[in-house]
Amino acid sequence: MDELMERAVDTTAREEDSSNDGAELRGSSFDYLTQPGIDLAAKAQAFHAWAQTRVSHGVFPYAKRLGGRPGATAELTLLDGQRHAGLNFSSQEYLSLARHPKVCAAAQAAMERYGVHSAGSTALAGNVEEAVALEAELGELLRTPEVLLFPTGWAAGFGAIKGLVREADHIVIDQLAHNCLHEGARAATPNIHLHRHLDIDHVERLLKRVRQRDPHNGILVVTEGCFSMDADSPDIRRLQALAREHGALLMVDVAHDLGCLGLGGGGQLALQGMLGQVDLVMGSFSKTFASNGGFVASHDRAIKEYLRFYAAPNTFSNALSPVQVAIIRACLAIVRSSEGQDRRERLMRAILGLRGALTEQGVTVLGHPSPIVPVMLGHDAVARVASREMSEAGLLANLVEYPAVSLNSARLRMQVMADHTPALAQTAARIVADSLQRARHVVSPSSKEYLGRSPEGTAMLAASSREHIASAGRLGSGPALGPNAQQ
Repeated sequence: MDELMERAVDTTAREEDSSNDGAELRGSSFDYLTQPGIDLAAKAQAFHAWAQTRVSHGVFPYAKRLGGRPGATAELTLLDGQRHAGLNFSSQEYLSLARHPKVCAAAQAAMERYGVHSAGSTALAGNVEEAVALEAELGELLRTPEVLLFPTGWAAGFGAIKGLVREADHIVIDQLAHNCLHEGARAATPNIHLHRHLDIDHVERLLKRVRQRDPHNGILVVTEGCFSMDADSPDIRRLQALAREHGALLMVDVAHDLGCLGLGGGGQLALQGMLGQVDLVMGSFSKTFASNGGFVASHDRAIKEYLRFYAAPNTFSNALSPVQVAIIRACLAIVRSSEGQDRRERLMRAILGLRGALTEQGVTVLGHPSPIVPVMLGHDAVARVASREMSEAGLLANLVEYPAVSLNSARLRMQVMADHTPALAQTAARIVADSLQRARHVVSPSSKEYLGRSPEGTAMLAASSREHIASAGRLGSGPALGPNAQQ
Protein backbone atom coordinates (compact mmCIF):
# COMPACT_ATOMS: atom_id res chain seq x y z
CA MET A 1 0.00 0.00 0.00
CA ASP A 2 2.79 2.45 0.91
CA GLU A 3 4.62 1.70 -2.33
CA LEU A 4 1.47 2.30 -4.33
CA MET A 5 0.85 5.63 -2.63
CA GLU A 6 4.47 6.71 -3.21
CA ARG A 7 4.12 5.97 -6.93
CA ALA A 8 0.92 8.01 -7.10
CA VAL A 9 2.69 10.99 -5.51
CA ASP A 10 5.72 10.55 -7.79
CA THR A 11 3.59 10.67 -10.92
CA THR A 12 1.95 13.92 -9.86
CA ALA A 13 5.32 15.63 -9.42
CA ARG A 14 6.03 15.79 -13.15
CA GLU A 15 6.33 19.37 -14.42
CA GLU A 16 4.24 20.51 -17.37
CA ASP A 17 6.04 21.53 -20.57
CA SER A 18 5.91 25.33 -20.62
CA SER A 19 6.08 25.30 -24.42
CA ASN A 20 2.90 23.23 -24.74
CA ASP A 21 0.63 24.67 -27.42
CA GLY A 22 -2.16 22.13 -27.05
CA ALA A 23 -1.13 20.05 -30.09
CA GLU A 24 -1.57 16.87 -28.08
CA LEU A 25 -5.26 17.65 -27.66
CA ARG A 26 -5.96 18.16 -31.36
CA GLY A 27 -6.54 15.71 -34.19
CA SER A 28 -7.37 12.02 -34.20
CA SER A 29 -6.03 8.77 -35.60
CA PHE A 30 -8.54 9.10 -38.45
CA ASP A 31 -6.43 11.98 -39.83
CA TYR A 32 -3.66 9.51 -40.65
CA LEU A 33 -5.71 6.73 -42.21
CA THR A 34 -4.77 7.98 -45.66
CA GLN A 35 -1.92 10.19 -46.82
CA PRO A 36 -1.53 11.47 -50.39
CA GLY A 37 1.72 10.83 -52.23
CA ILE A 38 3.90 7.99 -53.45
CA ASP A 39 5.50 7.22 -50.08
CA LEU A 40 3.51 4.45 -48.39
CA ALA A 41 5.35 5.05 -45.14
CA ALA A 42 4.44 8.75 -44.97
CA LYS A 43 1.14 8.18 -43.21
CA ALA A 44 2.82 5.97 -40.63
CA GLN A 45 5.49 8.59 -39.98
CA ALA A 46 2.92 11.37 -39.65
CA PHE A 47 0.84 9.29 -37.25
CA HIS A 48 3.89 8.38 -35.19
CA ALA A 49 4.90 12.02 -34.82
CA TRP A 50 1.39 12.97 -33.70
CA ALA A 51 1.19 10.05 -31.28
CA GLN A 52 4.61 10.86 -29.81
CA THR A 53 3.46 14.40 -29.11
CA ARG A 54 0.60 12.95 -27.11
CA VAL A 55 2.91 10.45 -25.40
CA SER A 56 5.26 13.24 -24.31
CA HIS A 57 2.37 15.01 -22.58
CA GLY A 58 0.94 11.90 -20.96
CA VAL A 59 -2.31 11.88 -22.98
CA PHE A 60 -1.80 8.78 -25.16
CA PRO A 61 -3.15 6.02 -22.90
CA TYR A 62 -2.74 3.20 -25.42
CA ALA A 63 -0.30 0.32 -25.97
CA LYS A 64 0.09 -0.07 -22.20
CA ARG A 65 2.14 -2.93 -20.76
CA LEU A 66 0.79 -5.08 -17.95
CA GLY A 67 3.24 -5.71 -15.13
CA GLY A 68 1.52 -8.78 -13.67
CA ARG A 69 -1.74 -10.66 -13.80
CA PRO A 70 -4.88 -8.76 -14.86
CA GLY A 71 -6.53 -8.59 -11.46
CA ALA A 72 -8.78 -6.07 -9.74
CA THR A 73 -5.60 -4.09 -9.09
CA ALA A 74 -2.66 -3.98 -11.44
CA GLU A 75 0.33 -2.04 -12.65
CA LEU A 76 0.51 -0.71 -16.20
CA THR A 77 3.42 1.00 -17.94
CA LEU A 78 2.70 3.65 -20.55
CA LEU A 79 4.74 4.31 -23.68
CA ASP A 80 6.60 7.15 -21.93
CA GLY A 81 7.83 4.69 -19.30
CA GLN A 82 5.55 6.01 -16.55
CA ARG A 83 4.21 3.24 -14.33
CA HIS A 84 0.73 3.56 -12.94
CA ALA A 85 -0.57 1.20 -10.29
CA GLY A 86 -4.07 1.11 -8.94
CA LEU A 87 -7.61 -0.11 -9.45
CA ASN A 88 -7.78 -2.02 -12.71
CA PHE A 89 -10.90 -1.47 -14.82
CA SER A 90 -9.01 -1.85 -18.10
CA SER A 91 -8.65 -5.64 -18.45
CA GLN A 92 -11.14 -8.06 -19.99
CA GLU A 93 -11.33 -10.60 -17.18
CA TYR A 94 -15.01 -10.63 -16.39
CA LEU A 95 -15.21 -13.68 -14.10
CA SER A 96 -11.64 -13.31 -12.74
CA LEU A 97 -10.56 -16.76 -13.91
CA ALA A 98 -7.03 -16.05 -15.21
CA ARG A 99 -5.39 -17.34 -12.01
CA HIS A 100 -8.04 -19.83 -10.94
CA PRO A 101 -6.31 -22.99 -9.62
CA LYS A 102 -8.37 -25.32 -11.81
CA VAL A 103 -7.62 -23.24 -14.90
CA CYS A 104 -3.88 -23.16 -14.22
CA ALA A 105 -3.85 -26.89 -13.48
CA ALA A 106 -5.63 -27.61 -16.75
CA ALA A 107 -3.07 -25.56 -18.65
CA GLN A 108 -0.21 -27.42 -17.00
CA ALA A 109 -1.73 -30.82 -17.71
CA ALA A 110 -2.31 -29.94 -21.39
CA MET A 111 1.24 -28.73 -21.76
CA GLU A 112 2.59 -31.97 -20.33
CA ARG A 113 0.41 -34.09 -22.62
CA TYR A 114 0.50 -32.15 -25.89
CA GLY A 115 3.29 -29.61 -25.61
CA VAL A 116 2.48 -25.99 -26.38
CA HIS A 117 1.84 -25.89 -30.15
CA SER A 118 -1.08 -27.02 -32.31
CA ALA A 119 1.27 -27.27 -35.32
CA GLY A 120 -1.46 -26.93 -37.94
CA SER A 121 -4.84 -25.52 -38.91
CA THR A 122 -8.14 -27.24 -38.16
CA ALA A 123 -8.38 -27.97 -41.90
CA LEU A 124 -5.28 -30.17 -41.66
CA ALA A 125 -3.92 -31.72 -38.47
CA GLY A 126 -4.05 -28.90 -35.90
CA ASN A 127 -7.00 -30.14 -33.83
CA VAL A 128 -6.43 -31.96 -30.57
CA GLU A 129 -8.95 -34.24 -28.89
CA GLU A 130 -9.71 -31.59 -26.28
CA ALA A 131 -10.74 -29.15 -29.03
CA VAL A 132 -13.42 -31.55 -30.23
CA ALA A 133 -14.64 -31.91 -26.64
CA LEU A 134 -14.67 -28.12 -26.21
CA GLU A 135 -16.79 -27.70 -29.33
CA ALA A 136 -19.32 -30.20 -27.99
CA GLU A 137 -19.45 -28.59 -24.53
CA LEU A 138 -19.83 -25.10 -25.92
CA GLY A 139 -22.58 -26.38 -28.21
CA GLU A 140 -24.41 -27.67 -25.13
CA LEU A 141 -24.26 -24.26 -23.44
CA LEU A 142 -25.49 -22.51 -26.60
CA ARG A 143 -27.95 -25.27 -27.50
CA THR A 144 -26.44 -24.83 -30.96
CA PRO A 145 -24.47 -28.01 -31.54
CA GLU A 146 -22.23 -27.40 -34.55
CA VAL A 147 -19.31 -25.35 -33.22
CA LEU A 148 -16.09 -24.48 -35.05
CA LEU A 149 -13.16 -22.95 -33.15
CA PHE A 150 -11.08 -20.05 -34.49
CA PRO A 151 -7.69 -18.71 -33.37
CA THR A 152 -9.20 -15.38 -32.22
CA GLY A 153 -12.60 -13.80 -31.79
CA TRP A 154 -11.80 -11.26 -34.50
CA ALA A 155 -10.97 -14.10 -36.87
CA ALA A 156 -14.28 -15.79 -36.07
CA GLY A 157 -16.36 -12.70 -36.85
CA PHE A 158 -14.47 -11.80 -40.00
CA GLY A 159 -14.16 -15.40 -41.13
CA ALA A 160 -17.81 -16.31 -40.67
CA ILE A 161 -18.98 -13.40 -42.81
CA LYS A 162 -16.31 -13.64 -45.49
CA GLY A 163 -16.66 -17.41 -45.56
CA LEU A 164 -20.43 -17.44 -46.13
CA VAL A 165 -21.24 -14.27 -48.06
CA ARG A 166 -20.42 -13.80 -51.74
CA GLU A 167 -20.21 -10.69 -53.91
CA ALA A 168 -23.84 -10.78 -55.06
CA ASP A 169 -25.18 -11.39 -51.54
CA HIS A 170 -26.31 -8.75 -49.04
CA ILE A 171 -25.45 -7.86 -45.44
CA VAL A 172 -27.74 -5.89 -43.12
CA ILE A 173 -25.65 -4.80 -40.16
CA ASP A 174 -25.92 -2.52 -37.13
CA GLN A 175 -23.88 0.62 -37.71
CA LEU A 176 -22.15 0.13 -34.33
CA ALA A 177 -21.24 -3.54 -34.80
CA HIS A 178 -17.67 -4.60 -34.01
CA ASN A 179 -14.80 -3.88 -36.37
CA CYS A 180 -14.34 -7.55 -37.27
CA LEU A 181 -17.95 -7.72 -38.46
CA HIS A 182 -17.73 -4.58 -40.59
CA GLU A 183 -14.36 -5.59 -41.99
CA GLY A 184 -15.74 -9.00 -42.88
CA ALA A 185 -18.72 -7.37 -44.57
CA ARG A 186 -16.55 -5.04 -46.63
CA ALA A 187 -14.33 -7.91 -47.68
CA ALA A 188 -17.30 -10.06 -48.71
CA THR A 189 -19.65 -7.86 -50.72
CA PRO A 190 -20.34 -4.29 -51.86
CA ASN A 191 -24.00 -4.81 -50.89
CA ILE A 192 -23.83 -3.58 -47.31
CA HIS A 193 -26.92 -2.04 -45.73
CA LEU A 194 -26.27 -0.21 -42.45
CA HIS A 195 -29.14 0.17 -40.04
CA ARG A 196 -29.45 2.66 -37.22
CA HIS A 197 -28.24 1.29 -33.92
CA LEU A 198 -30.81 -1.12 -32.39
CA ASP A 199 -33.51 0.18 -34.75
CA ILE A 200 -35.38 -3.03 -35.64
CA ASP A 201 -38.00 -1.15 -37.66
CA HIS A 202 -35.15 0.10 -39.85
CA VAL A 203 -33.93 -3.50 -40.23
CA GLU A 204 -37.39 -4.54 -41.37
CA ARG A 205 -37.55 -1.80 -44.00
CA LEU A 206 -34.10 -2.70 -45.32
CA LEU A 207 -34.93 -6.39 -45.54
CA LYS A 208 -38.15 -5.69 -47.42
CA ARG A 209 -36.34 -3.39 -49.85
CA VAL A 210 -33.48 -5.82 -50.48
CA ARG A 211 -35.84 -8.76 -51.04
CA GLN A 212 -38.02 -6.80 -53.40
CA ARG A 213 -35.03 -5.74 -55.47
CA ASP A 214 -33.13 -9.03 -55.29
CA PRO A 215 -35.15 -12.20 -54.73
CA HIS A 216 -32.28 -14.45 -55.83
CA ASN A 217 -29.30 -13.85 -53.50
CA GLY A 218 -28.58 -14.37 -49.83
CA ILE A 219 -28.90 -11.95 -46.92
CA LEU A 220 -26.99 -12.08 -43.64
CA VAL A 221 -28.26 -9.95 -40.74
CA VAL A 222 -25.48 -9.15 -38.24
CA THR A 223 -25.76 -7.84 -34.68
CA GLU A 224 -24.26 -8.22 -31.19
CA GLY A 225 -25.64 -9.55 -27.94
CA CYS A 226 -24.01 -6.73 -25.96
CA PHE A 227 -22.50 -3.77 -27.80
CA SER A 228 -19.10 -2.98 -26.40
CA MET A 229 -19.17 0.82 -26.60
CA ASP A 230 -22.71 1.39 -25.37
CA ALA A 231 -23.54 -1.67 -23.22
CA ASP A 232 -26.92 -2.13 -24.88
CA SER A 233 -28.61 -5.04 -26.64
CA PRO A 234 -31.01 -5.61 -29.55
CA ASP A 235 -34.31 -7.47 -29.61
CA ILE A 236 -32.85 -10.76 -30.79
CA ARG A 237 -36.17 -12.58 -31.02
CA ARG A 238 -37.62 -9.99 -33.39
CA LEU A 239 -34.44 -9.91 -35.48
CA GLN A 240 -34.53 -13.68 -35.89
CA ALA A 241 -38.21 -13.58 -36.89
CA LEU A 242 -37.53 -10.89 -39.48
CA ALA A 243 -34.57 -12.82 -40.87
CA ARG A 244 -36.69 -15.93 -41.38
CA GLU A 245 -39.55 -13.95 -42.86
CA HIS A 246 -37.23 -12.60 -45.55
CA GLY A 247 -35.16 -15.71 -46.21
CA ALA A 248 -32.10 -14.37 -44.41
CA LEU A 249 -29.74 -15.74 -41.77
CA LEU A 250 -29.10 -13.97 -38.47
CA MET A 251 -25.66 -13.95 -36.81
CA VAL A 252 -25.25 -12.69 -33.23
CA ASP A 253 -21.85 -11.83 -31.73
CA VAL A 254 -21.90 -12.79 -28.03
CA ALA A 255 -18.31 -11.88 -27.17
CA HIS A 256 -19.15 -9.62 -24.22
CA ASP A 257 -22.06 -11.46 -22.62
CA LEU A 258 -21.56 -15.22 -23.02
CA GLY A 259 -20.46 -16.82 -19.77
CA CYS A 260 -20.76 -13.71 -17.62
CA LEU A 261 -24.46 -12.86 -17.90
CA GLY A 262 -27.71 -14.81 -17.84
CA LEU A 263 -28.80 -18.06 -16.25
CA GLY A 264 -26.05 -20.65 -16.63
CA GLY A 265 -23.86 -18.11 -18.38
CA GLY A 266 -25.99 -18.10 -21.51
CA GLY A 267 -25.64 -14.34 -21.95
CA GLN A 268 -28.19 -12.24 -23.79
CA LEU A 269 -29.47 -15.31 -25.63
CA ALA A 270 -30.48 -16.79 -22.27
CA LEU A 271 -31.81 -13.49 -20.94
CA GLN A 272 -34.03 -13.13 -24.01
CA GLY A 273 -35.09 -16.78 -24.12
CA MET A 274 -33.26 -17.35 -27.41
CA LEU A 275 -30.74 -20.08 -26.60
CA GLY A 276 -30.76 -22.55 -29.47
CA GLN A 277 -33.02 -20.38 -31.63
CA VAL A 278 -30.51 -18.22 -33.53
CA ASP A 279 -29.13 -19.24 -36.93
CA LEU A 280 -25.49 -18.38 -36.25
CA VAL A 281 -23.72 -17.45 -33.00
CA MET A 282 -20.14 -16.25 -32.90
CA GLY A 283 -18.02 -15.07 -30.03
CA SER A 284 -14.68 -14.63 -28.36
CA PHE A 285 -13.08 -16.42 -25.41
CA SER A 286 -10.92 -13.44 -24.46
CA LYS A 287 -13.46 -11.71 -22.20
CA THR A 288 -14.76 -14.41 -19.86
CA PHE A 289 -12.79 -17.56 -20.68
CA ALA A 290 -9.23 -16.35 -19.95
CA SER A 291 -7.78 -17.09 -23.38
CA ASN A 292 -7.48 -15.91 -26.93
CA GLY A 293 -9.79 -17.69 -29.35
CA GLY A 294 -13.20 -17.55 -30.94
CA PHE A 295 -15.96 -19.71 -32.34
CA VAL A 296 -18.88 -19.90 -34.74
CA ALA A 297 -21.88 -22.07 -33.85
CA SER A 298 -24.81 -23.17 -36.00
CA HIS A 299 -27.41 -25.92 -36.21
CA ASP A 300 -26.08 -27.20 -39.54
CA ARG A 301 -23.05 -29.47 -39.74
CA ALA A 302 -22.64 -28.43 -43.36
CA ILE A 303 -22.07 -24.78 -42.35
CA LYS A 304 -19.45 -25.82 -39.81
CA GLU A 305 -17.50 -27.87 -42.33
CA TYR A 306 -17.95 -25.27 -45.07
CA LEU A 307 -16.39 -22.60 -42.82
CA ARG A 308 -13.54 -24.92 -41.90
CA PHE A 309 -12.44 -24.77 -45.55
CA TYR A 310 -13.84 -21.43 -46.76
CA ALA A 311 -13.25 -19.14 -43.78
CA ALA A 312 -9.66 -18.16 -44.48
CA PRO A 313 -8.72 -17.15 -40.89
CA ASN A 314 -9.52 -20.74 -39.91
CA THR A 315 -8.17 -22.57 -42.94
CA PHE A 316 -4.89 -20.68 -43.14
CA SER A 317 -4.14 -20.09 -39.44
CA ASN A 318 -2.83 -22.51 -36.86
CA ALA A 319 -5.53 -23.83 -34.57
CA LEU A 320 -5.75 -22.82 -30.93
CA SER A 321 -2.89 -24.32 -28.95
CA PRO A 322 -3.63 -27.30 -26.70
CA VAL A 323 -2.96 -25.08 -23.69
CA GLN A 324 -5.50 -22.49 -24.82
CA VAL A 325 -8.11 -25.18 -25.46
CA ALA A 326 -7.57 -26.66 -22.00
CA ILE A 327 -7.88 -23.23 -20.38
CA ILE A 328 -11.14 -22.51 -22.18
CA ARG A 329 -12.57 -25.91 -21.25
CA ALA A 330 -11.70 -25.38 -17.59
CA CYS A 331 -13.28 -21.92 -17.64
CA LEU A 332 -16.38 -23.25 -19.38
CA ALA A 333 -16.77 -25.93 -16.70
CA ILE A 334 -16.63 -23.22 -14.02
CA VAL A 335 -19.07 -21.03 -15.95
CA ARG A 336 -21.61 -23.88 -16.00
CA SER A 337 -21.16 -24.72 -12.30
CA SER A 338 -22.56 -23.26 -9.09
CA GLU A 339 -19.26 -21.45 -8.66
CA GLY A 340 -19.85 -19.79 -12.01
CA GLN A 341 -23.24 -18.57 -10.82
CA ASP A 342 -21.63 -17.20 -7.67
CA ARG A 343 -19.03 -15.37 -9.74
CA ARG A 344 -21.72 -13.91 -11.99
CA GLU A 345 -23.59 -12.67 -8.92
CA ARG A 346 -20.41 -11.07 -7.55
CA LEU A 347 -19.77 -9.50 -10.94
CA MET A 348 -23.28 -8.06 -11.10
CA ARG A 349 -22.97 -6.60 -7.60
CA ALA A 350 -19.79 -4.83 -8.68
CA ILE A 351 -21.42 -3.66 -11.93
CA LEU A 352 -24.43 -2.22 -10.14
CA GLY A 353 -22.19 -0.70 -7.49
CA LEU A 354 -20.06 1.07 -10.10
CA ARG A 355 -23.00 2.31 -12.16
CA GLY A 356 -24.78 3.56 -9.04
CA ALA A 357 -21.70 5.26 -7.63
CA LEU A 358 -20.93 7.02 -10.91
CA THR A 359 -24.51 8.24 -11.17
CA GLU A 360 -24.37 9.55 -7.59
CA GLN A 361 -21.24 11.50 -8.57
CA GLY A 362 -23.14 13.14 -11.44
CA VAL A 363 -21.30 11.18 -14.12
CA THR A 364 -23.28 9.85 -17.10
CA VAL A 365 -23.18 6.11 -17.75
CA LEU A 366 -24.66 4.45 -20.82
CA GLY A 367 -26.54 1.26 -21.49
CA HIS A 368 -27.68 -1.53 -19.22
CA PRO A 369 -25.89 -3.49 -16.50
CA SER A 370 -23.11 -5.54 -18.09
CA PRO A 371 -19.37 -6.02 -17.51
CA ILE A 372 -18.85 -3.00 -19.76
CA VAL A 373 -19.70 0.31 -18.10
CA PRO A 374 -19.40 3.15 -20.66
CA VAL A 375 -18.69 6.44 -18.89
CA MET A 376 -19.26 9.59 -20.91
CA LEU A 377 -16.43 12.13 -20.80
CA GLY A 378 -17.48 14.33 -23.72
CA HIS A 379 -15.06 16.48 -25.69
CA ASP A 380 -12.02 14.56 -26.86
CA ALA A 381 -9.56 17.10 -25.43
CA VAL A 382 -11.18 16.98 -22.00
CA ALA A 383 -11.26 13.20 -22.14
CA ARG A 384 -7.53 12.93 -22.88
CA VAL A 385 -6.62 15.07 -19.91
CA ALA A 386 -9.16 13.32 -17.67
CA SER A 387 -7.74 9.93 -18.61
CA ARG A 388 -4.26 11.04 -17.59
CA GLU A 389 -5.56 12.44 -14.31
CA MET A 390 -7.29 9.14 -13.53
CA SER A 391 -4.14 7.10 -14.15
CA GLU A 392 -2.14 9.38 -11.91
CA ALA A 393 -4.81 9.13 -9.21
CA GLY A 394 -4.74 5.33 -9.24
CA LEU A 395 -7.50 4.31 -11.66
CA LEU A 396 -6.65 2.27 -14.76
CA ALA A 397 -9.41 2.39 -17.39
CA ASN A 398 -9.49 2.51 -21.18
CA LEU A 399 -10.20 5.73 -23.05
CA VAL A 400 -12.26 5.44 -26.24
CA GLU A 401 -12.26 8.43 -28.58
CA TYR A 402 -12.98 9.34 -32.19
CA PRO A 403 -13.07 7.54 -34.60
CA ALA A 404 -13.97 4.53 -32.43
CA VAL A 405 -16.95 6.60 -31.24
CA SER A 406 -18.51 9.81 -32.55
CA LEU A 407 -16.44 13.00 -32.48
CA ASN A 408 -16.42 14.58 -29.01
CA SER A 409 -18.37 11.66 -27.56
CA ALA A 410 -15.31 10.24 -25.84
CA ARG A 411 -15.83 7.80 -23.00
CA LEU A 412 -14.20 5.38 -20.67
CA ARG A 413 -14.95 1.75 -21.32
CA MET A 414 -14.69 0.50 -17.77
CA GLN A 415 -14.55 -3.29 -17.61
CA VAL A 416 -15.73 -4.87 -14.39
CA MET A 417 -14.52 -8.15 -12.90
CA ALA A 418 -15.97 -10.55 -10.37
CA ASP A 419 -13.06 -9.65 -8.06
CA HIS A 420 -14.07 -6.00 -7.97
CA THR A 421 -16.05 -5.12 -4.87
CA PRO A 422 -18.72 -2.45 -4.45
CA ALA A 423 -16.22 -0.63 -2.23
CA LEU A 424 -13.63 -0.54 -5.02
CA ALA A 425 -16.36 0.64 -7.37
CA GLN A 426 -17.14 3.55 -5.02
CA THR A 427 -13.47 4.54 -4.99
CA ALA A 428 -13.22 4.30 -8.77
CA ALA A 429 -16.30 6.50 -9.22
CA ARG A 430 -14.84 9.22 -7.00
CA ILE A 431 -11.61 9.20 -9.00
CA VAL A 432 -13.53 9.48 -12.27
CA ALA A 433 -15.61 12.41 -11.02
CA ASP A 434 -12.65 14.28 -9.50
CA SER A 435 -10.45 13.72 -12.58
CA LEU A 436 -13.15 14.85 -14.96
CA GLN A 437 -13.68 18.00 -12.92
CA ARG A 438 -9.95 18.77 -12.93
CA ALA A 439 -9.74 18.17 -16.69
CA ARG A 440 -12.58 20.61 -17.35
CA HIS A 441 -10.73 23.24 -15.32
CA VAL A 442 -7.46 22.93 -17.25
CA VAL A 443 -8.93 22.70 -20.75
CA SER A 444 -10.26 25.94 -22.20
CA PRO A 445 -14.04 25.64 -22.62
CA SER A 446 -13.95 27.77 -25.79
CA SER A 447 -10.98 26.32 -27.65
CA LYS A 448 -10.60 23.05 -25.73
CA GLU A 449 -6.85 23.77 -25.53
CA TYR A 450 -4.73 22.86 -22.57
CA LEU A 451 -4.25 25.70 -20.06
CA GLY A 452 -1.69 23.87 -17.96
CA ARG A 453 -1.82 22.54 -14.44
CA SER A 454 -1.10 25.02 -11.70
CA PRO A 455 1.15 24.14 -8.73
CA GLU A 456 -2.00 24.15 -6.64
CA GLY A 457 -3.60 21.69 -9.03
CA THR A 458 -0.58 19.40 -8.88
CA ALA A 459 -0.67 19.44 -5.09
CA MET A 460 -4.41 18.75 -5.13
CA LEU A 461 -3.86 15.75 -7.41
CA ALA A 462 -1.17 14.34 -5.13
CA ALA A 463 -3.43 14.68 -2.11
CA SER A 464 -6.34 13.20 -3.99
CA SER A 465 -4.24 10.24 -5.12
CA ARG A 466 -3.23 9.48 -1.55
CA GLU A 467 -6.82 9.80 -0.34
CA HIS A 468 -8.33 7.56 -3.02
CA ILE A 469 -5.74 4.81 -2.77
CA ALA A 470 -5.85 4.80 1.04
CA SER A 471 -9.65 4.73 0.81
CA ALA A 472 -9.51 1.67 -1.43
CA GLY A 473 -7.58 -0.13 1.27
CA ARG A 474 -9.97 0.94 4.01
CA LEU A 475 -13.05 -0.05 2.03
CA GLY A 476 -12.21 -3.70 1.87
CA SER A 477 -9.56 -4.17 -0.79
CA GLY A 478 -6.73 -4.16 1.74
CA PRO A 479 -4.31 -6.96 0.90
CA ALA A 480 -5.64 -7.12 -2.66
CA LEU A 481 -3.63 -3.99 -3.38
CA GLY A 482 -0.42 -5.70 -2.34
CA PRO A 483 1.94 -7.56 -4.68
CA ASN A 484 1.05 -10.96 -3.23
CA ALA A 485 -2.72 -10.59 -3.48
CA GLN A 486 -4.65 -13.71 -4.46
CA GLN A 487 -7.95 -12.94 -6.17
